[in-house]
Amino acid sequence: MSDRPRVDGIGGVFFKARDPGALAAWYREHLGVPVAGTGTHAVFGEDATTPDGADGSAVTIWSTFPADTSYFGGGPTGWMINYRVPDLDAMLGQLRAAGVSVSDEVQDGEYGRCGGATDPVGNRVELWQPPRAAGARR
Repeated sequence: MSDRPRVDGIGGVFFKARDPGALAAWYREHLGVPVAGTGTHAVFGEDATTPDGADGSAVTIWSTFPADTSYFGGGPTGWMINYRVPDLDAMLGQLRAAGVSVSDEVQDGEYGRCGGATDPVGNRVELWQPPRAAGARR
C-alpha cells in the first residue's frame, strides 16, 4: 500500500436547487432522507446527531444549496462531492505538486478543515479533514 495521501471516504454530497428547502422536503417525503424540519441538509452515519459524528470519520452530509451559489466554483455541473481525507495539508500538497489547481483558502472550524481543488472539467473538489476527537488515532 502506498503512503501517498488519499481519500478515505465521502464526506458529503451537495447540489444546487432553485428552492433548496422545497427540494429537501421532497427528498424527505418521498425517499425518507432524514432532513430535519424545514432544513436543507441531512446527516448519515454512525452518529447522525452531529455533523462530525463520534470522531468525524463516519458520517456523510447530504445538502441542497441555492441555485446561484458560487461555492461550487464555475464547473459545468450543479453538484459538488466532499471527499474525506485524514491529512488535508498532505493531500493539498500532493495535488499542487502534480500541477492541479488548488485553492489557497483553507477553512478551519469546529467541524474540521476544508480545502479545495478543481478537477479537469472545472468541478470543485472539496476535501475535508474531520476534527479528531480527544484520544482518537489516525
